[in-house]
Amino acid sequence: MAPIKRKADVAAESLRSEKKQKQKPSSSAKLSVLKDEEPAFPRGGASVLTPLEHKQIQIQAKQDVLFEQNTGKKPPRNEFEDEENEEDVPDQSNAPIPKSRRKSKSKGKKGGNNGLVEEAIVRIEGLSYKRLVQGSIVLGQVSQINRYDIALSLPNNLTGYVPLTSISDKLTKRMEALAATEEDAEPYEIDTKIDPKVFFSIGQYLRAYVTSTQQEEASGAKGKRHIELSVNPREANSGLTKTDIVTNCMVQASVLSVEDHGLVMDLGFGDFGVRGFVSSKELGAYVDTSKVEEGSVYLCIVTGKSSNGNTIKLSADPQKIGNIKKGSYLADAPTVDSILPGTAVDVLVSEVTASGVAGKVMGLLNVTADLIHSGAASSGKDLENKYSVGSKVRGRIICTFLTVEEKKLGISLQDHIVYFRSKTATSSSTTGDTLPTQLLPISKVVDEARVVKVESGVGLLVDVGVKGVRGFVHISKISDGKIETLAESTGRYKVGSVHKTRVIGYNLMDGLFIASMEPKVIEQPFLCMEDVNVGQVVKGTVEKMMVGSNGVSGVIINIAEGITGLVPTIHLADIHLQHPEKKFKEGTAVTARVLSTHPEKRQIRLTLKKTLVNSDTEPWTSYENLKPGLHAPGTLVNVLPSGAVVQFYGSVRGFLPVSEMSESYIQDPKQYFRAGQVVTVHIMSVDEAEERMIVSCKDPSVSGAAQQEALKNIKPGENVIGNVTEKTNDDIIVELEPSGLKAILPVEHLADGSSQKCLSSTKRIRVGQVLKELMVLNKQEAKRLIRLTSKPSLLRAAKDGKLLKSFEDVVQGAEVQGFVKNITLTSVFVKFAGDLTGLLLKQHISDEAIRLPDFGMQRNQSVSARVLSVDHGQRRFLLTMKPLPEEKENTEKEAESADPSNKGLSNPIDESSTTIDDFTLGKLTKAKIVSIKDTQMNVQLADSVQGRIDVSEVFDKWEEIRDRKHPLKKFHTKQVLPVRILGMHDSRNHRFLPITHRGKAPVFELTAKPSNQASTNLDILAIDKVEVGSTWLAFVNNVSDHFLWVNLSPNVRGRIRAMDVSDDVSQLKDLAKSFPVGSVLRAKVLKVDVENNRLDLSARSGGSSNPVAVADLSKGMILPGRVTKVTERQVMVQLSESLSAPIHLVDLADDYNKADPTIHQKNQTLRVCVKDVDIPNKRVTLSTRASKVLSSSLPVKDPDITSISQLKVNDIRRGFIKNVANNGIFISLSSNVTAFIRVSDLSDDFLKDWKSGFEIDQLVKGKVIAVDPNLNHVQMSLKKTHLENDYKPLLAFSDMKVGQTITGKVRKVEDFGVFVVVNNSSNVSGLCHRTKMSDQPGANPKKLYEEGDAVQAKVLSINKEKKQISFGLKASYFGSKSERQRALKFSKAENEKEEEASDSDESMGEVNEVALGEDSDAEEDSSSASELVLDLDTVADMDSDIEMDGIGGGGVEVPQKKDAVQGLSTGGFDWPGGMSAGDERDAQSDTDAEASPPKKKKRIKAEIKVDKTGDLDANGPQSGADFERLLLGQPNNSVLWLSYMAFQLQLSEVGKAREIAERALKTINIREEVEKLNVWVALLNLENTYGSDESLEKVFLRACQYNDSQEIHERLSSIYIQSGKNSEADDLFQATLKKHSQSPDLYINYATFLMTTLSASDRARALLPRAMQALPQHTHLVLTSKFAQLEFNSSNGESERGRTIFETLLSQWPKRLDLWNVLLDLEMKQGDQAVIRRLFERVTGSGSHLKARKAKFFFKKWLEYEEKAGDSKSQERVKALAAEYVRAQGKQGGGE
Repeated sequence: MAPIKRKADVAAESLRSEKKQKQKPSSSAKLSVLKDEEPAFPRGGASVLTPLEHKQIQIQAKQDVLFEQNTGKKPPRNEFEDEENEEDVPDQSNAPIPKSRRKSKSKGKKGGNNGLVEEAIVRIEGLSYKRLVQGSIVLGQVSQINRYDIALSLPNNLTGYVPLTSISDKLTKRMEALAATEEDAEPYEIDTKIDPKVFFSIGQYLRAYVTSTQQEEASGAKGKRHIELSVNPREANSGLTKTDIVTNCMVQASVLSVEDHGLVMDLGFGDFGVRGFVSSKELGAYVDTSKVEEGSVYLCIVTGKSSNGNTIKLSADPQKIGNIKKGSYLADAPTVDSILPGTAVDVLVSEVTASGVAGKVMGLLNVTADLIHSGAASSGKDLENKYSVGSKVRGRIICTFLTVEEKKLGISLQDHIVYFRSKTATSSSTTGDTLPTQLLPISKVVDEARVVKVESGVGLLVDVGVKGVRGFVHISKISDGKIETLAESTGRYKVGSVHKTRVIGYNLMDGLFIASMEPKVIEQPFLCMEDVNVGQVVKGTVEKMMVGSNGVSGVIINIAEGITGLVPTIHLADIHLQHPEKKFKEGTAVTARVLSTHPEKRQIRLTLKKTLVNSDTEPWTSYENLKPGLHAPGTLVNVLPSGAVVQFYGSVRGFLPVSEMSESYIQDPKQYFRAGQVVTVHIMSVDEAEERMIVSCKDPSVSGAAQQEALKNIKPGENVIGNVTEKTNDDIIVELEPSGLKAILPVEHLADGSSQKCLSSTKRIRVGQVLKELMVLNKQEAKRLIRLTSKPSLLRAAKDGKLLKSFEDVVQGAEVQGFVKNITLTSVFVKFAGDLTGLLLKQHISDEAIRLPDFGMQRNQSVSARVLSVDHGQRRFLLTMKPLPEEKENTEKEAESADPSNKGLSNPIDESSTTIDDFTLGKLTKAKIVSIKDTQMNVQLADSVQGRIDVSEVFDKWEEIRDRKHPLKKFHTKQVLPVRILGMHDSRNHRFLPITHRGKAPVFELTAKPSNQASTNLDILAIDKVEVGSTWLAFVNNVSDHFLWVNLSPNVRGRIRAMDVSDDVSQLKDLAKSFPVGSVLRAKVLKVDVENNRLDLSARSGGSSNPVAVADLSKGMILPGRVTKVTERQVMVQLSESLSAPIHLVDLADDYNKADPTIHQKNQTLRVCVKDVDIPNKRVTLSTRASKVLSSSLPVKDPDITSISQLKVNDIRRGFIKNVANNGIFISLSSNVTAFIRVSDLSDDFLKDWKSGFEIDQLVKGKVIAVDPNLNHVQMSLKKTHLENDYKPLLAFSDMKVGQTITGKVRKVEDFGVFVVVNNSSNVSGLCHRTKMSDQPGANPKKLYEEGDAVQAKVLSINKEKKQISFGLKASYFGSKSERQRALKFSKAENEKEEEASDSDESMGEVNEVALGEDSDAEEDSSSASELVLDLDTVADMDSDIEMDGIGGGGVEVPQKKDAVQGLSTGGFDWPGGMSAGDERDAQSDTDAEASPPKKKKRIKAEIKVDKTGDLDANGPQSGADFERLLLGQPNNSVLWLSYMAFQLQLSEVGKAREIAERALKTINIREEVEKLNVWVALLNLENTYGSDESLEKVFLRACQYNDSQEIHERLSSIYIQSGKNSEADDLFQATLKKHSQSPDLYINYATFLMTTLSASDRARALLPRAMQALPQHTHLVLTSKFAQLEFNSSNGESERGRTIFETLLSQWPKRLDLWNVLLDLEMKQGDQAVIRRLFERVTGSGSHLKARKAKFFFKKWLEYEEKAGDSKSQERVKALAAEYVRAQGKQGGGE
């Protein structure tokens, strides 16, 4: 390959040659350059060189120059950079560089060199800070991901930083968008929304472009050097063009978009249209495509290009990139620009020295590898032994050198870079490869590091104990003092010596630990921020005082070299310092404790509080080891009214409730505590998962075990004695005797009276006084809080046993005593003991109290009320202060019950019972059946004493029940049963109640179980007694779609999922029919939830429910499932609440003809078989095949294929088309076996548009022609030759014979002839030359034939060697009559199939007559021939009528011989190759009109072939093509677009309808706003009907953006209303009113919707005052009138209200006749004649304000009304009033 140079290189070389001619420095000049340049100093050296050192450097430089001049070689030097760019090694680049090419003419003459140019000596050098300039490109690895930038490890211990804005254009745009949306946000707030860790990973290889190198200023020493990089493909691929990209070259690309099958990548080529694509499989084994962020950057290898070169196929798989053994290296390139850092190449070694390797790539590009990247540092082998000159090695380019004259690149031969992976190490304690830093962490001290190599003047390579990874100690890091030189065999640091070393860093690219032997570094406590532990005590010095607007805001403490921490103001001392600057001066030594560290933010927080620093308590740094009872000091960071937040170490915080701050009561914590105060607390409770903790300041010893036990035993309502210990304005603190517990007695609870009375009682109480009349109101054990009361009313209630202490004590109708907890506008909350609260509604308060403010009550006031109602389900009850409504009959019963003599029973069933009090719990008695229901029997114990027997209390055993659907069927009315009393029944709420809850008309809950009759102890079943796994008789109480609700007993209810009701799936189809209410099942308990009172059961055999997770499933398991979704391709089935799986087409039936998903319906229950379970991916495949589900023995027409091994070649299988691709179709044979059919195997015939014949989910039948189990490939064929036994085999080339007549189709038309494909052949084709087409000379193939035309040809010759066939199409070749007839019949059959055939059936018949009529005379032949020519010409050219007449009149000679009949013309060509109409016009220059045949009418038949698009006007468009044709002429017609959308929706093509709508919006002119609006509304309609809520929301937002927002809101509201989505319409109306409050019509429309559609009249009327406030005053009249009309017109309105509104308007505007007219129309619709006539009289009676024209209008209207609704008298009256009005007007005119 010839050397290729870029234009830029050529220009640079010419420029350098000019400079060389101008500047020819001598050796002395070179020495002066060295003298003038500033030398680079190693770390540890002085800042200024001594004169002696200057002299030594000059002598050394002189020796180097002399050595170079004498030998022609450069002195060998080694270079390696130190850590973090802080120091440079003495650089050889300052030495004079020899000319790359020089001519020695004198030597050429003497020595016979002939003037040859010597090869340039390639200098072996590595990358250094000095060689990095702007524009350099390097390969790096991500070593650290910071908040604002990315750190890249570069070769030779360099580190560069990539800002977030230099990553990719996509990411930059995201940041700009965030900044634009949050203009007020700080930059750091924006950065926090973009997490760099999502875009990069540690160890990732990237190509970087150097944007700048700068040296930061530092006081007193050399500043730290900073390298800024960019990984943006625009810079990283600089120099690359579209033509430079070849396979196996490396390019950097950023993610533009994430697609289903891969990533679209940006290569940074600007607007050249070049894009990259990375398949999902090419990202690597551990990369999830869905989690890749747009804007991410990858270094990729090129795997291919598209035909036009605009799409580059890439791979970002590190394994594939590093697989250089299989060709992932660049072997050939068009230009050197293709070779950039990151590219793997073959290197021809040209020079090997002790310091590195030099070589050439492709024979033209110089590359060098220094000591480190040649592999010598890690292997320890000498390079001369490892590499030999002339050998080839593979390496990877790592950098460019822009400072050298001749183009040269840096290369690395290290294995981890060449194979594109991170450096790994191995050890005996770990298995597999691990990162070196995991075996030897940074800042680790190695006690015995052995020197393995000495680089004089550079440093030491040491063995740090990690196999395969060495350490490097720079010469400046060996000792605290200065070291002049190093030697391998002598001195303290010779090879083999052992030293104590500390690891200070690790370079990913070099694969080396960076170490230091300096004692000060080894003894340093911290090297990096990660070394600092939270809670650790550290020593440091004050570095800086932070001063803010409020004074000192913190102190910066230096705790190690380069590591500082911040002490916030509140942590400067235990007390608040007034002048902290006086205490903390710069340089002051301090001792601090670490509060928290944030390495990512590079932040450390410290505290100087002596309480925390000197604390011996173990710091609380995490929630893991914290337990209740532990105590430690903490800092208050926030004091709230409810408590305080206590901060400890790290992220550990606790909450200190106000009740736990002190033993005494604290009202306002801020009075006693402040932020920054240190408090010692102990843990009360801790939640590690939620990271929550409650702490307390109270002494835990005070709350001993005895007190905790006493607190536990104390009950609400208990009388206690207390000693007053403290008094406040609101509370009295009491110490209870003898427990010593603290309790609170609110002042309002000292008396029942007013607050003044309570205050006066407070004054009489003294500290130390013993209070005896106290009662416990409630307690809170968690807070150890007890509240007391001394209200006499509550004390009396407790003494009488009437105080409510729990919900079970609430009895309907009982009188209760409580106190007011809260007062609202509509109710009063009354509180009792034990935090029990009842509701007293406004309507239940006395009439006198309702009129008073707050109903005449105040908080904590004593209240006496009665229980109105009790809701046991919600555990709520209502109170009333009014007398309970009592009927006379109830009053008499109460009177009777009050009299002890009236408690006797009347006609008891059990004569042993005499009074109602005899019916006690467990009483054995008798009952008579009154009625039998599905779930209970109503019985009678005596007259007016009712009872019920639940169906669950009748049977003991399953065998006792004969009729399982109607268990109670065996009983009959008036039957007497032995029963036992269980309790009471709440007939209102259908609840079981204890026996104590007897109301006025009690209903006893009874049991008739034989076991209960015989047992002595009655055990009532409760839910807490039900055990999981136990079996019960469950009686159906209710049936829903998904559950059966069952009773186990009167008070224990449960549910059975529909899937768990039965093993027989047929019974699950109709649960209500199979399991009616009252039926019984034998169920097993699955789950008991006592807290939520929930019981889950299963009635399936074995009692096991459906599996709830994928892991519970096994292959072959048969389960019932419920259909949740049905599509054309599959059926989704729910197996449990959290588990669903699909049934694919191939798994629906054993016969694919019956595989129809649409036969299933939603919520239908199916029996399914688990076909496959993929636990890692959580995928389950189900089947409903009868052979699997029912174990059917019926023949299986389409067997299930579980693996490819079941398929054999020649098997005939059926399947469904899964995908139609460009190269063929994919057939789904089963759920996990897919076959491929090539286009060539689809049919034996040539298919021009083969895709139109196949569609997804189409059932096809084919034969297996190839099976490859290794590749999991199956290939099939649909050809009939493979499927049908009696099908004729395809004709092959060997079957062709000379003279044979074949039929075929024209494949291609050329100027020299046509190519014909033989029908029913294996693509056998031949050429018919133009001379063999027609008997007429000069035939034009393109005018005679078109592609696809059917022809009959004769084989003229065959060339077997070249496999060529020559055909003939002349008519003379078909001499016999039978051949011509066969040709004619074939032509007719074929042309009838052609869609583009233009001949009508009638004309075809006429042509047939010509061909077959051998006995016709010359005149008939002549006329027929003329007609034939006209027909041909019409089809070919469609000329004007004049031209057709001219052609028809031409003299066409027809041969008279019978066997020379003209061939058949079929739409543009003729069989014998006769002249076409165009050729005839050329041949005949003169036209004889008179010679034209008289039969001109037959020529009119050619008009039938005129374009029929005019029929569209009559029939409308009937296909997509028709619509497209119409849209070309009317692109702005929205009606046409909407019709097109409707046409697609009729075909169920919703997606195409959406596309048409989007096309319409882009096509319609922007000025056609109405047309565009119509399309937007149609699109909204489409999404509302066929789309989801999300898609509708997106379209709605777009429509509001491009149209009038209010208009779109109103249109969508209308759509919602029309589709019955009233709640969505209501919400949208409300949102629209908030946004567009200035539209009167909007209020009217909303009111109409509310009143008419939602029947919400009150809400509609409430809109009027709201509208009056929002709208301007001039709109009020019309708006009010509309609302009044709504009252008349709406079915939910009130016409009287509308009249009132109109009367109000007419009183203000009496002269507004339009109001009168509207009111008249409305009243006339109402039909009240009296009202209408009175209104007419009012409007016409005051004639003074009516002008004649208006009066005429109203009188005429009145008369018309009377003619319809009145009689002659009423009509006469109207006329009389009109005449009176005229007279009155005449008098007024005369008077004037």
